[in-house]
Amino acid sequence: MFSPSPPPSGLLERVFQFIDLHQNEFVQILKEWVAVESDSVQPVPHLRQELFRMMALAADKLRCLGASVDSVDTGFQQLPDGQTLPIPPIILAELGNDPKKPTVCFYGHLDVQPARQEDGWLTDPYTLTEVDGKLYGRGATDNKGPVLAWINAVSAFRALEEDLPVNIKFIIEGMEEAGSVALEELVRKEKDRFFSSVDYVVISDNLWINQGKPALTYGTRGNSYFRVEVKCRDQDFHSGTFGGILHEPMADLVALLGSLVDSSGHILIPGIYDQVAPLTEEERKMYKAIDLDLEEYRHSSHVKKFLFDTKEEILMHLWRYPSLSIHGIEGASDEPGAKTVIPGRVIGKFSIRLVPHMNTSVVEQQVKQHLEHIFSKRNSSNQMTVSMTLGLQPWMANIKDNQYVAAKRAIETVFGTEPDMTRDGSTIPIARIFQDIIQKSVMMLPLGAVDDGEHSQNEKINRWNYIEGSKLFAAFFLEMAKLHL
Repeated sequence: MFSPSPPPSGLLERVFQFIDLHQNEFVQILKEWVAVESDSVQPVPHLRQELFRMMALAADKLRCLGASVDSVDTGFQQLPDGQTLPIPPIILAELGNDPKKPTVCFYGHLDVQPARQEDGWLTDPYTLTEVDGKLYGRGATDNKGPVLAWINAVSAFRALEEDLPVNIKFIIEGMEEAGSVALEELVRKEKDRFFSSVDYVVISDNLWINQGKPALTYGTRGNSYFRVEVKCRDQDFHSGTFGGILHEPMADLVALLGSLVDSSGHILIPGIYDQVAPLTEEERKMYKAIDLDLEEYRHSSHVKKFLFDTKEEILMHLWRYPSLSIHGIEGASDEPGAKTVIPGRVIGKFSIRLVPHMNTSVVEQQVKQHLEHIFSKRNSSNQMTVSMTLGLQPWMANIKDNQYVAAKRAIETVFGTEPDMTRDGSTIPIARIFQDIIQKSVMMLPLGAVDDGEHSQNEKINRWNYIEGSKLFAAFFLEMAKLHL
């Protein structure tokens, strides 16, 4: 896909050859893992059993590599309807404890989003199916493929009876798609035990920005999620009987939501941009260097026109500036037909994607003050309440850290090109959790292509990405060892 890099020599060449020779075996193991319906989103007992089976499979696989494995019991999940379900164990595994080597901890998850063939899948989502080099199946790219790629890299050194260049730890969970229940608590508890010797954390749970060029990710946006309720009374009204003599909750809510953002995407809440980190010249150059075909991106997104015309502006507004999105209205009539009610109580839902150096508590205050000001100008007799139901801070890494240097070199070795240095417009809370609690360098090293369709119908990982990704992790181990000398 790129100009070939110089062929690797010695140990790395043997590792690459081993991975190439055993690629069908690696695809077969991915097939076995995809076959487990490890859906954590639907709170159903038989799916929880599948999750436990998935975690046991992974623990066995790691033990076969010689890892010491602890499957940590994390108790029960209390559901809103009163039922409780067991939380699948979190795997803590360890390979090597040589004090002269760096210790790299890999985070991954083995639970998946729900999938049914009748929802538009071309094949059974739980039967890994290869078509034109694409491996289709739920969890193929998110996140079973990348977890196995790391294991494949380790297994290559083991099979060749070569010493691992780095000490390796694994933390693998089964509840990421359901909010990583119990994970943060475990990380806090293990901070001075399991994580005490960890130097670096690697996460491979996002995608490249295009189909063929690898990426390294060094930041994600945070997220503040809000609900604004306007209430006159609990019951709805008949618009023929009450229309014209009420402050209608829906009219109030539409005015409130309409005051949040303008037609160019600019957020209208006073002070919201005050804490946004200023754009530096060095950062501007990084956006310029990213390989993105804007026309192809627009076409593949099925969008007629974006708000901005240049690659740099698009990327900056996706990654380094905040955005506000309105998600929906509870209590409104959303079914077909002409229903002539006036809703007595409505709730608007919106969120703000946060960037450095915005702070969730400051944003919460700014949002509440703004909406209270707009509401007061309407002189409405209705009641308005605003609540922030989720507050997740943005995450940023230092791209000069050793592991970013090592990953760049490994990418150049395997793919023959420098990576795109990217940020992610979405929120991946685990990166911030690791950074805040264990205070070590965190890096996101994606393997999947932009069109992998994580969470969507026909999710896939390309065989090329899966196998070359396994080589990438192996090369990364060696580069980390070199930098640690």
